[in-house]
Amino acid sequence: MSKPRPRGHRSPLASVGVHATLLLTTFIAIFPVVWIALTSIKPKDKIGSLALIDEPTLDNYRNLLTNTDFLLWFRNSVVVATFTMIFGVAMAATAGYAISRYNFPGKRSLMWTFLITQMFPVAILIVPIYAIMSRLGLINTHASLVIAYCTVAVPFCTWMLRGYFDTIPRDLDEAASVDGLGPYGTFWRVVLPLARPGLAVTMFYTFLTAWGEVAYASAFINTNDKFTLAYGLQTFVPRPPSLPLWDLMTPAAILIVIPAGIVFFFAQKHLVAGLTAGGTKG
Repeated sequence: MSKPRPRGHRSPLASVGVHATLLLTTFIAIFPVVWIALTSIKPKDKIGSLALIDEPTLDNYRNLLTNTDFLLWFRNSVVVATFTMIFGVAMAATAGYAISRYNFPGKRSLMWTFLITQMFPVAILIVPIYAIMSRLGLINTHASLVIAYCTVAVPFCTWMLRGYFDTIPRDLDEAASVDGLGPYGTFWRVVLPLARPGLAVTMFYTFLTAWGEVAYASAFINTNDKFTLAYGLQTFVPRPPSLPLWDLMTPAAILIVIPAGIVFFFAQKHLVAGLTAGGTKG
């Protein structure tokens, strides 16, 4: 009679299968990025070549940065994404804390409202939001994009932060109250520092929401000097539709990844804790 295998032990065949699957999924994940990066340093007339490296040059990057409005669009996107992140996290954190700690009339209805708003596709929301922005005189301004992106990010982030605040013991609030702190002081000086993992997740989410969005940008912005990256890059696709300007699109794609990568770098150590905390309560 064969001995039972220890827990966690895999047969050699199973181990090979697991590692082969991991290698395959890793290749699928990184191949497009690597291919775009290598294509971005090929000469314009060699971009269609299947060679991985063919006479590498930085001319594509130089042309993108000097002969197009890429830097202007980049600046606009940074401004919009940064303000969306700041205002979105501020509103979501205060709303999530209030819902987590206090009982008030309409609390349950408010949470259902936040949930239901996430069910509507952007195509349905563009028209009413455009009408509101038009009445406020905000069409073709970055403020309209910040407000629109917050309507997308804040409900989700409020739900997430509410779940995270629920994991922070209420005894800390009571102890802070005994020490003389009011509700705002307790939130700012006691609870918020403990909620850094949850805040990191919401910051990352709100930044990406604004960084790569194109539907609202195409509806609300109509002059080149106000374009964001996601919408400005559409000008690299000629009309009527033909082959895109790959010598501009590929370096632009690589440069666009950098800000999101920086935000992820600073938030990564908190992401797992922030994403799982809300689901572990109780």
